[in-house]
Amino acid sequence: MCGQRLTGMRGYDEHQESMFSYLSAEQRVPSDHPLRRVRGMTDRALQALSSQFSELYSRYGRPSIAPEKLLRALLLQALYSVRSERLLMESLNYNLLFRWFVGLNLDEPVWDVTVFTKNRERLLEGRIAEAFFDQVLAQAEEHQLLSDEHFTVDGTLLEAWANRRSFQEKKDPPKTGTGSGGRKTLRDTHESRTDPEARLYKKSAAGEAKPSYLGHLLMENRNGLIVKRCVTQAGKREEPRAALAMLQRVVRRVRAKRPGGERMEITVGADKAYQERGFIGGLRELGVIPHVAEYQRSLPQWPNCLTPSEREHPGFAISQGQRKRIEKNFGWIKFAAGLRKMKFRGRRRVEWVFCLAAAAANLVRLVKLIPQPA
Repeated sequence: MCGQRLTGMRGYDEHQESMFSYLSAEQRVPSDHPLRRVRGMTDRALQALSSQFSELYSRYGRPSIAPEKLLRALLLQALYSVRSERLLMESLNYNLLFRWFVGLNLDEPVWDVTVFTKNRERLLEGRIAEAFFDQVLAQAEEHQLLSDEHFTVDGTLLEAWANRRSFQEKKDPPKTGTGSGGRKTLRDTHESRTDPEARLYKKSAAGEAKPSYLGHLLMENRNGLIVKRCVTQAGKREEPRAALAMLQRVVRRVRAKRPGGERMEITVGADKAYQERGFIGGLRELGVIPHVAEYQRSLPQWPNCLTPSEREHPGFAISQGQRKRIEKNFGWIKFAAGLRKMKFRGRRRVEWVFCLAAAAANLVRLVKLIPQPA
């Protein structure tokens, strides 16, 4: 670089730490970061749960982890695909964005992972995930983002934290089975040693039977938001039963909210797994129009249950087109939130974390749907 004049002095690679920092985590997080809006909606939902939190804790003794911070940390685990709570505690120790979202000061120590999991059990006992899900949904309803007429229902396989080799014969199997005519099935004679509530199940003939649960979602069709969710043991009859149970609660709420709601036209879309006389008959009793995909053939095991008027309904094709949007919710919950394979044992714990992941999925969607205040 002969003859060229250089300006500026080289900086020194020194690692001397400052004694004080004059910038807080609040100042370091960009004002347009999407997590800011998630934090705002989360805090609003948690404020509504304050009285419910108070009932879970004693007035005396040493203060434990604040339930608000605990729930924000669990949300981060779903939003950023953190695979374990031990890794979550490690990330909270050095990640400034995580500390800001949870509400930890820069010099505040991070909790021990064992203490964290024990405090999480308290939230499970208080059914906090369900209450938090309802509060998030209430914010969507406040902005008129929910449809009261058109819904989609579906179920997905949640692989349990168990192994096929853990299944052994029961010591005291029932005298009559749960199969047709009292026939004993595998779930009547065998159970897993690690997760007794998990069942060997597969949704397709080509798949491998794995210890599993079934996660069910009911989605409204206007914006693809989850309005109901539940987890059941795996089985062919569980999907229609869970769908009817969720729809009963939604239809009751919709008709109680609107005057003259009995005359509303409510539709529900579903795939061929719901082509069952009991399910479609249950929808008709609720006054819901079934938009269920049908097999092309009419055989005893695959009966075409829809009437010509239901099959030719003008919204049938629209419902079938919207039905595929529910798979995006399942995909986010299983792969982004990390629930493809469960890290919890027992249906109650699986349902709790599935509900929290569904609330996180709604929060991600609401960030895009609710206009940002000026």
